[in-house]
Amino acid sequence: MSRKTVAAKKPASKEVPIEINANEIDASALPPLGMTPERFLREYWQKKPLLIRNAFPGFESPLQPEDLAGLACEEAALSRIVMHDRANDHWTLRHGPFDEAEFPDMPHQDWTLLVQDMDKWDSDVAALLPAFSFLPRWRIDDIMVSFAAPGGSVGAHVDQYDVFLLQAQGHRRWEIDASANPPLGFRNDVELKLLSEFNATHEWVLGPGDMLYLPPGVPHNGVAEDACLTFSVGMRAPSAAELLGDFVDTLAADADEALRYADPDLAPAADPAEIDAAAMNRAVEALNLLRMNNPDRLGDWFGRFMTVYRAAGEVQPGSDTRSRIEIEWDLQHEAALHRHPWSRMAWRRAHGKGEPSRLFVSGHSYDLPADDASAIANAALLDGATYAGLSEAGRDCVYALFQAGHYQLALADEEE
Repeated sequence: MSRKTVAAKKPASKEVPIEINANEIDASALPPLGMTPERFLREYWQKKPLLIRNAFPGFESPLQPEDLAGLACEEAALSRIVMHDRANDHWTLRHGPFDEAEFPDMPHQDWTLLVQDMDKWDSDVAALLPAFSFLPRWRIDDIMVSFAAPGGSVGAHVDQYDVFLLQAQGHRRWEIDASANPPLGFRNDVELKLLSEFNATHEWVLGPGDMLYLPPGVPHNGVAEDACLTFSVGMRAPSAAELLGDFVDTLAADADEALRYADPDLAPAADPAEIDAAAMNRAVEALNLLRMNNPDRLGDWFGRFMTVYRAAGEVQPGSDTRSRIEIEWDLQHEAALHRHPWSRMAWRRAHGKGEPSRLFVSGHSYDLPADDASAIANAALLDGATYAGLSEAGRDCVYALFQAGHYQLALADEEE
């Protein structure tokens, strides 16, 4: 794939953003939001849509449509093709991997190829993520890239998570329904979750470098004006049911068998077949025995859950068997440890005074000083200086993660 570096320009703090209207701004002076992160989070985040013209001024896509098509042929990639027969309003959804030979014969219009997790597959796509560092990194799910032939679309739909839609190549027309109570019923004649009714309140054509932010629940429809690439930066937003399911599973797995329903205050039954109010109160008391009253225990569960949630790939131990002494010698001589693209990390301060902080890595937790946990979780690359700045416990943790496959050593002469 292309190796063109992607970087967001630093905001020019003294320049004034150009506000076009309440839902549109020119970000040339303050990319990528056209305003301070504080204002964006206060006025727009999960509140209302915003079209950001020139979010990435002069943007050039780090990959081409043929790169995307090539990856869609790989077994491990999560890819889809959506085709629309406009004459009959018929939609077709196909899942990859696809045969490379079929792409040259695809129609000239009305189809879209989508590939998830492109930030894990391509380092230049991942280079976009620091532009979104005003958000917690563990909240960002992935960058999905879609190629659409002219007229290509995935239909009018609604997402239950925040998304930033960055136009990378070509032009796409976006329609949104920003009304207070939009209709959200789905069509029952297609495999895709398409809206049965869609009434646009706003319409824009986005060119390279323009970006549309959509909060959860805003109906939208994007149609390619010409052959185009769109990068979708999507958030991780587990449903309450998903959170509850994993939480209950964790409680049940850790439960003491001695904790049971009990009724030492039982009185003679007026009706032996009745489940009375007293019995229900005892059932609630039995459930309450399992509650995570300790905030550190609750935090450990959430940290493990969020660093596994919706993981598309699994980290496996690599074949590198270097000893720790060899690793440290290499790091002192300009080598670096690169984090595996599937490795998800976050950290949390301990609630109890004097207790260690926790580093969470793909569902596992490690006790570490807060400085170490923060440094490791925030660094996609650990060079010799960063490694040397860790405590002994931090260096122990890094080597254990290296053995588990979360890091790959790149020697100085191997760096790109």
